[in-house]
Amino acid sequence: IFLFQFSLTIMLYFQMVIMAGTVMLAYYFEYTDTFTVNVQGFFCFDSSYTKPYPGPDESSDIPPVLLFSLVAGVPVLVIIVGETVVFCLQVATRDFENQEKTLLTGDCCYINPLVRRTVRFLGIYTFGLFATDIFVNAGQVVTGNLAPHFLTVCKPNYTALGCHQFTQFITDVHACTGNPDLVTKARRTFPSKDAALSIYAAMYLAMYITNTIKAKGTRLAKPVLCLGLMCLAFLTGINRVAEYRNHWSDVIAGFFIGISIAVFLVVCVVNNFKGRQAEQEKSPIDNLAQMPMISIPRVESPLEKVSPLLEVTLRSTLRVYNMP
Repeated sequence: IFLFQFSLTIMLYFQMVIMAGTVMLAYYFEYTDTFTVNVQGFFCFDSSYTKPYPGPDESSDIPPVLLFSLVAGVPVLVIIVGETVVFCLQVATRDFENQEKTLLTGDCCYINPLVRRTVRFLGIYTFGLFATDIFVNAGQVVTGNLAPHFLTVCKPNYTALGCHQFTQFITDVHACTGNPDLVTKARRTFPSKDAALSIYAAMYLAMYITNTIKAKGTRLAKPVLCLGLMCLAFLTGINRVAEYRNHWSDVIAGFFIGISIAVFLVVCVVNNFKGRQAEQEKSPIDNLAQMPMISIPRVESPLEKVSPLLEVTLRSTLRVYNMP
């Protein structure tokens, strides 16, 4: 038992190190210049990058504060409420004893299954959220794809660059004369971070609601709620394109990353979405495993057939001699 508890403790610390490393990597991608953005060239007067500058992200119809608040707050609220409801239903139906009771140790240390499952789901969701952010930032740094309004904020001097025809490709790192911060931000659009984070949160919650909440009377409520979450995520991506902040390819790539990470996490922790089966409910395979390998037939002894005959004979003899 000691070795089992020790191994589980080591696994916990290992998971904490992975989580801390994921958070730190996301921080370096997001708030430092540790990773240099790839400088991608452009064609002179390319109409794909001459859309008007939509202003800072704070002026968007879906500002970052609102998006990040929904992505971080709504899943936490839904998971806490959902786990509380499931726990109360289990207690009410006297199914509480069939649930998992321990988090790190053996049966000697009791931990409420409500706390255990809530921490598990929130931990997995948080890890996936930071992983999505890392994948998106890595894609933006490596590709350096240009935003639809890139040339508007770049303000290249076409005369100095010698742009006499539309097919001339500019690779000069110092071709832009605009605000360097805006130019750098306009080079980080593929994939779309807003689209990836929003679809990840929506997909994770949709699968959580579908696979975890099994209460009667929710056959229509669950699809409506899941479709509503997915719709909000798709509207976020469409808004990014409508405001000339991202291309369609950026949004589609963001959707693909968010959905892939959400599905991957759910598939890998699929057992977390299933309640523990009662001990008395075993699969047919388990029942077969408990059956003996060889069944020896019972051989009836001949004495068992003779004994009744001897008893009848003895009783008849006693009656003849009037013995009790």
